[in-house]
Amino acid sequence: MAKLRPLAGAARLFTTPLEPEDFLGLVNPLLSSRQLRGLVTRVEHEAPDSATIHFRPGRGWLNHQAGQWARIGVEIDGVRHWRSYSLSAPAGGDPAITVTAIGQVSEALVRNTAPGDVLFLGPPQGDFVLPEHPRPLLMLTAGSGLTPVMSMIRTLTRQRADADVVLIHSSRTMEDALFREELGHLAGNHPGLRVVHWVTSEQGRLDLTHAGHLDEVCEDWRTRAAFACGPSDFLDSAEALWREVDTDHPLIIERFATVRLDGAGGEGGLVTFTRSDKEVEVDGSTTILDAGEDAGVVMPSGCRMGICRTCLTPLLAGTVRDLRNGELITGEGELIQTCVTAPAGPVDLEV
Repeated sequence: MAKLRPLAGAARLFTTPLEPEDFLGLVNPLLSSRQLRGLVTRVEHEAPDSATIHFRPGRGWLNHQAGQWARIGVEIDGVRHWRSYSLSAPAGGDPAITVTAIGQVSEALVRNTAPGDVLFLGPPQGDFVLPEHPRPLLMLTAGSGLTPVMSMIRTLTRQRADADVVLIHSSRTMEDALFREELGHLAGNHPGLRVVHWVTSEQGRLDLTHAGHLDEVCEDWRTRAAFACGPSDFLDSAEALWREVDTDHPLIIERFATVRLDGAGGEGGLVTFTRSDKEVEVDGSTTILDAGEDAGVVMPSGCRMGICRTCLTPLLAGTVRDLRNGELITGEGELIQTCVTAPAGPVDLEV
């Protein structure tokens, strides 16, 4: 590698002000030491508004664990937007994300992505992963919450013939159920996998405020290591049930949205984005990230749930409120998470 450095230096004489890799990128879009990228290899439509996007990552990608997520960047009208998506492919191979068309970025991915497109990537992250040692598992999912669990199931059915998994998946109709054909095939070929589809348009809501529905479909659910992913109210009910009932294992949860404290919002205020030269009036329950993006400010972001800290932005003046716990943050130079904070009076930000 050291022998290549003089060559790189010589190449810069001919490419300045660009870098040599800017020209290499014309030949291979995955060649970039500054930004991890992935080349879309296949797009599969799972349901009317959902698609699985397979991609081949460039150098620097770390193999994901089943259940993890990654930040995905996509350019829309010349602006790069970042969102976090669960990886639905099994561990150990090229990754994939399964996206439901809700919101600007997800809509663009589902409707417009085609093989040959380039995605911008962040490394795999998250602790919603399979237990280290084999054990009977219960997977509770609703809607797109099936996505990270699908990675787990695909991994287990490939790697462990003795896997013992019960999946209970809630969807509005069978047509809306993600991966239903593949799950049927996997269950038919792996005796240790049982799939229960709970169709709310026919059976009503899967009620987790009491043990009745779980007792009905999985008698031994209390003895299984349990994972849950889905809408906030679905997960809130599951958490409450696990607190009330004696079980052998804690419930492990993956949330796609921030849990906000009731009444955590405040008075709001005028937010000044100094580098972007924009001012926006923001109410006390709207995040600074959302307000900035709505105003056309290019904001750093990642998980949008206060986990990855990609959105950290210097506070130049004013006070913000953390919508998760109501805490006030003030002081020049403080780094704030714009995805979970709202203004509490006038605020100046360096963005």
